[in-house]
Amino acid sequence: MAASPQPARYRPETTILALGDAFYDPVEAARFPETNLRFRNDRAAAEVGLDDLTDDQWIAHFGRFEPLPGSLLQPLALRYHGHQFRVYNPEIGDGRGFLFAQLRDDRNRLMDLGTKGSGQTPWSRFGDGRLTLKGGVREVLATEMLEALGVETSRSFSLIETGEALERGDEPSPTRSAVLVRLSHGHIRIGTFQRLAFLHDNESLRALTAYVLCHYYGEEAGDDAPVSLLDHVVRRTARLAARYMAAGFVHGVLNSDNINVTGESFDYGPWRFNPTWNPAFTAAYFDHAGLYAFGRQPEAIHWDAAQLAVSLRPLVEAEPLIAALDGFGDHYQREVTEALLWRLGVKPRGSADDAALITAMEQALRTTDTPIDRFFFDAFGGALPESGAYAGEAFAELRRHLSSYTPRAGREHSYWHGEPCSMLIDEVEAIWERIDRDDDWAPFHAKIAAIRGMGAALAG
Repeated sequence: MAASPQPARYRPETTILALGDAFYDPVEAARFPETNLRFRNDRAAAEVGLDDLTDDQWIAHFGRFEPLPGSLLQPLALRYHGHQFRVYNPEIGDGRGFLFAQLRDDRNRLMDLGTKGSGQTPWSRFGDGRLTLKGGVREVLATEMLEALGVETSRSFSLIETGEALERGDEPSPTRSAVLVRLSHGHIRIGTFQRLAFLHDNESLRALTAYVLCHYYGEEAGDDAPVSLLDHVVRRTARLAARYMAAGFVHGVLNSDNINVTGESFDYGPWRFNPTWNPAFTAAYFDHAGLYAFGRQPEAIHWDAAQLAVSLRPLVEAEPLIAALDGFGDHYQREVTEALLWRLGVKPRGSADDAALITAMEQALRTTDTPIDRFFFDAFGGALPESGAYAGEAFAELRRHLSSYTPRAGREHSYWHGEPCSMLIDEVEAIWERIDRDDDWAPFHAKIAAIRGMGAALAG
């Protein structure tokens, strides 16, 4: 019998301070009238040695932001720029969040604990620096679902209700308030590099390149450091785009300030899961042109990666940057095939066979409007039913391809004997309504348990 995993030790870090104060602003956390703990992610906390905190200690650190021992003495609001819906904005930065602490996880990765809704900073502009409780609930649900579906994502670490009544123009107000803490593999964005290029600060650009290569990719910075960094980011972001597609997920706001250079998804606003394989499906009501629609997400993320290439141009010649950027398409095709086969629960056969299978799958889903989650549930392991919605000609070609594939895992897990777990907007709204109307958190916690059950079945 395999040994049980050992709890991780708490190992604090302060590596961000090596970059210097040109990269951040020390800030103070807001003082909240209440700190009611609504969600603590003990599974994530165990990976960084913080799962033994009592609830009172948890609230002290993640509601009142008393420093974690050995980590940052004061929160830092990070500086960055970015393209927002393809329009450059030099007036942004951490406006309602900050970097609270750094530490190592059980894989020895450098991790950040960052916040959302923790108060105003020099980059708040006219905002109040707060987060609605609904926004916090939505982010917990999004990150749990994405993690279960194999997407590299920030983890919702803590959600604390803060007792303020917030006014918002796009939802019923006043509404309840919260502060969220995320566990992330870094908070360096493409927009962080864009800011330095905009300021013509080549010295800081080199320092940031070396910092990211060292602490997130385990490499020393040589003469080709900018090209090496871009190559890493292109590969990681191509994987991110592929995993979004396999999950049926629409982020909604894929601006360059929302793309982490580790390729980890984060910063969830108007996200949605696509009910069917509809390339034109959008998440944000304000995305009138469909710039970040489901089917355009790979293009959008590639465009953001190109902005990193532009930002690194002062440090290196254009040709090797262009070559690294041009690899995005091949990386994406390989990653999306791998991700879809993983979700289908079958082992790869080879490039030609796998490509034909994926083509047949997308064709069947697009032409029948079959619910995405239902389809992957029914087809897991390659055993697509021959009755019901799958009996028609639309699925014949897909079934023919699937018949030659070997399952990577069986359907022994209890999850496969129930109904598919999904996270469509109607259910999100229903979970929130129970919280808002009755302060009933049972459906929220039950959904998290169901999501984790699905994740275990998929991983099996």
